[in-house]
Amino acid sequence: MKIEHILPADIERRSMEIIEEELGEICLPPMEKDVIKRVIHTSADFEYARTLRFSDAAVERGLAALRQGCTIVTDTNMACTGISQAALDKLGCRKVCFMADADVAAEAKAKGTTRAAACMDKACRLEGPVIIAVGNAPTALIRLHELMEQGKIRPELVIAVPVGFVNVVYAKGLIMAGRAPYIAAKGRKGGSNIAAAICNALLYKLTRDA
Repeated sequence: MKIEHILPADIERRSMEIIEEELGEICLPPMEKDVIKRVIHTSADFEYARTLRFSDAAVERGLAALRQGCTIVTDTNMACTGISQAALDKLGCRKVCFMADADVAAEAKAKGTTRAAACMDKACRLEGPVIIAVGNAPTALIRLHELMEQGKIRPELVIAVPVGFVNVVYAKGLIMAGRAPYIAAKGRKGGSNIAAAICNALLYKLTRDA
C-alpha cells in the first residue's frame, strides 16, 4: 500500500470517493445516500449501509425543519459541538444541549431519573420546530417516547442513534414503532459522533450547494 499525497482540502472528497467505490453494487435510496455516506465517513463502518433505518420521508422532514430555522436538541455536548455552526448560521438554525444546565440536574435528582431524560422535558418548552438528536442515552429516547405519546412534544425528526448495551435496542425500537419521523441505527451501534454526522449530512444538503 502506498501513501496517497492529497491536499488537506481534498481529503474529504477523496474519502467519499473511496466510500462510493467500496459500497460497490449496494443500491441506496438517493435521498438517504448522502446521510449514510456521511455516517460511514465518520465511523469507517460500512455496516451502517445496512443498519441505518429511515422512516418514510424522514430526510425530507428533516430538511423542511432546517429550512424553517429549527432547533437541534442533542443529548451530549460532544454531539452538539460536532454539528456545523457555520451551516446552522446559514439557515438561521441553532443547536442546544441541556445536559449541563442546573435546572436539568435538579429535576433529574428530584425525580430520580437521568439528566438525559430531564433534557427531553426541557425540550418540550422550546418554541418552533425541533429536531431531537440522541447519540448516547437511551433514557432520553424512552422519555421522549413518553412525552410524544402524551402530546407534549412533536419533533420534526428524531435521530435515534445511542450506542451501548443497556436498553439501547429497546429505546430505538420505541422510536421506530412510533409516529414521529426518524433516522435510527438498528442494533447497539451509534454514538454522539454518528448523531452529529447525520445532522451535518442534512445541513450540507442545504448549504454546500447554496
